[in-house]
Amino acid sequence: MTNDHPIQESLFDMGGPDEALGYRVPIACQVAGITYRQLDYWARTKLVEPSIRTARGSGSQRLYSFKDILVLKIVKRLLDTGISLQNIRQAVDKLRDLGVEDLAEITLVSDGTTVYECRSAEEVIDLLGGGQGVFGIAVPGIMKELTGTISAFPSERVDQPATTDTTPESEVDELAARRRKSS
Repeated sequence: MTNDHPIQESLFDMGGPDEALGYRVPIACQVAGITYRQLDYWARTKLVEPSIRTARGSGSQRLYSFKDILVLKIVKRLLDTGISLQNIRQAVDKLRDLGVEDLAEITLVSDGTTVYECRSAEEVIDLLGGGQGVFGIAVPGIMKELTGTISAFPSERVDQPATTDTTPESEVDELAARRRKSS
């Protein structure tokens, strides 16, 4: 009996292909292990923005996708190892265009200054052999941990990803909707 699909593929059922499944700020903070202040700063400075729904005025709620929270966890781990926010920004810019499946195949290795993206064990060994690599972050391990953790939290389904248009009624919380009606 051969299994054509590795066990890890179940990770993508959580939030990879389903871009309409989102998590509110308190859950994103708790699962990623960061403070609200960090999350807010990273969103305002466009380091990691919520891809499902951004905050638009009073009463609106940001929603973060599985991939967004994965990137938040990666940023947190890089910060914990002493990488500067400027160098983390460069690494995140490269990760931003990757899908969840692509992220599941990489290991991030750093010499304390530069973050390298390795897609094979040979690339990691080459970096270590050159004396450049100091530590590595195996993204598949973070994904597995995140998948197990996040499944215990409530998520929200949104029909459309965030756009730059004005916020439709469906993207505003109940309190804000009531305020609109009474105005």
